Amino acid sequence: MKIGMQTWGSHGDVRPFLALAEGLQAAGHDVTLVITTIDMDAYAQVGAARGVKVVAVGEPIIPADEAAKILRTIYAIKDPMRQVGALMRLMFAPVEDEMFAASRRLCEESDLLIGHHILHPLQVAAEHAGKPYVSVFLSHVSLPTEHAHPLAKLGRTGNRLLWWLTRVMLNRVLLHYPNRLRRQLGMPPARDLLDDVWLATPLALVGVSPAICERRPDWPASVHVCGFLDMPNVEVEGTVPPALDEFLAAGAPPVYMTLGSWMPEDLAAEKETLTLFTAAARLAGCRAIVQSPSAQACGFASDENTLFVTAAPHHLIFPRCAAIVHHGGAGTTQSATLAGKPSIVIAHLNEQEHWASELRRLGIAGKVLKRRSVTARMLADRIAQALATPEMAVKATAVGAAMRKENGVALAVRLIGALETGASQRR
Repeated sequence: MKIGMQTWGSHGDVRPFLALAEGLQAAGHDVTLVITTIDMDAYAQVGAARGVKVVAVGEPIIPADEAAKILRTIYAIKDPMRQVGALMRLMFAPVEDEMFAASRRLCEESDLLIGHHILHPLQVAAEHAGKPYVSVFLSHVSLPTEHAHPLAKLGRTGNRLLWWLTRVMLNRVLLHYPNRLRRQLGMPPARDLLDDVWLATPLALVGVSPAICERRPDWPASVHVCGFLDMPNVEVEGTVPPALDEFLAAGAPPVYMTLGSWMPEDLAAEKETLTLFTAAARLAGCRAIVQSPSAQACGFASDENTLFVTAAPHHLIFPRCAAIVHHGGAGTTQSATLAGKPSIVIAHLNEQEHWASELRRLGIAGKVLKRRSVTARMLADRIAQALATPEMAVKATAVGAAMRKENGVALAVRLIGALETGASQRR
């Protein structure tokens, strides 16, 4: 098949799609992946060596100081729906028309379309073109079930009521985006974001490890938990330089500290974050590796207890660390869990808080910290808790071992291939 794929977001939203695209290409399909991200210039050539055509759309890239202001605005908002609305308005809407044009081009040249579940431009274009469409959920937080809700634990009846309210609010905040595009194509409006847009597909893949995400019996039959869409090192993640290897070997396993794409790039805000990290590590009495794009420019230098790195391949480094401090993004969360390490989560978004609660449910993380209120003392206490709780390390090792037996990409490729088989049989 000629397969068109599209994603939007940060590195954690691109990497799983690169992994799936590579798997589909290796299975004999002709794959084009369209990406839109603040770091799109770093990914444009990534797929070439693997035979995947990668196209970046949505320039200009948001300048670092503007992106930092947007991120601070978003994580300062406490209400989850207002936060989602701000994220879409400030970071998605400005490039929506360019993404929609790319979506329509993909539909013209592809037999099958695969999109990030929030990529409504591709869903609308695929429906209009009459092409089969697969949505990929990189988190299970958006899948309604009477068995759970990310904001509360109210029992089945309470969860159903809360999900009904969630649907109402999501439709109020977000449904006008796909309906604007549908009007352009003369299509009737979608009535429900979840059912008509995010899940309007013959196949919905949940790219989350079954060790973390249990498939709910009330999910539609089209929903499949395929597992973490992982892959070997991506070029933009860097390599393991000698200094990093030497630091790891020079003493007790360190704590790795990263906020991923949520690390601010303007120097004043980045310095504030680095001060938080280094003070917490000192208070906790641990060695630390701190991932930062501009530590030296912020006035920080490595020493025998703290090493600053601009980037590092997490799948090689995390297994050699004692615990991981991170923002609770889907990719970093599952990478830390795959490595068998406890997590300390500093969440910026409701979705990241959901990941933190899932890790706590598994017994491999403590209570979530929130970026808008975290202090060095609070972070140090969470680190000390993780390092001083053997049960947490044992459970993390067990969950990581279970994850390493999975192959999310292979299962996803088989499920997508079954769509082609089914279509051939119907013909």
